[in-house]
This record gives sequence, structure tokens and C-alpha cells, in this order.
Amino acid sequence: MPNSHLEPILNTSLPAQFRQIRIELAREPGHPEGDAGVAYVIIAPLDVNDRIDAALWRAHREACRITRLRPNEEDEHGHLVHRQGGGWILHYESSKPDAVGFHFADERFVLGEYVSINDAGKMHTYRVVSVSHL
Repeated sequence: MPNSHLEPILNTSLPAQFRQIRIELAREPGHPEGDAGVAYVIIAPLDVNDRIDAALWRAHREACRITRLRPNEEDEHGHLVHRQGGGWILHYESSKPDAVGFHFADERFVLGEYVSINDAGKMHTYRVVSVSHL
């Protein structure tokens, strides 16, 4: 069921550092070629080193969104949440358990880089396939 209570983002009201980042499942058992259909779209501010900017996140929390994409499933929408100690969580608006960005604070979100997400207790590696201005 689509999430209808998220307010639209007014892109022009956000700092220029905000990006739309798409990450897709990299090679793993069961997906020897990866899978473009198993993906996340993340809206977040990036600093000059292409890392998530926690200070800008703090100022624009509501705009920092995530969408979980899976074949034959409804998209899951939610927010990118910074937790105490520096970790990042992908918090879904549904009752689905949160996913955890593994070392997201240290990851660079540039084309071709790899990032990991712990989803339902299983670690998966994703490749950054696009980073674009809003």
C-alpha cells in the first residue's frame, strides 16, 4: 500500500548539496549478475567528500527520504535517520523493520562505489549506479 502521509519535498527549498542516489544489488549468491530491480533510492545531502552530511541532514530531516524497491512488491517509503553514535538507519513508514546502513557515515556515494545494508539481519552489498542533483 503506497504511503500517502509523506509530505511532498519542494526541491527548490533544499540546499544544493541534496542528491538523489540510486543503489542496486551487487553480485551475491542467488544474484550472480546483481539485480537492478533490488534497489534503494535515497534523497540525502552529500558533503564535499561525497559522504552523507549529518549537519545538513539535521536541518532538513523531513527531506531525507528512502524508497526500497523490490520486484513484485509495493515500494516501501521512509526516511534516512541518523542515530546517536553516527550510524544511519533506513526507517520505513510501514511496520517493516528498519534496515541499517553499514558504515554509511564513512561511505562515499559516487558512481561505482559499493555500500552495504543490513536488511532483516542479512547483509547485502549495493553498487551506487546514479547520483543526481534534485
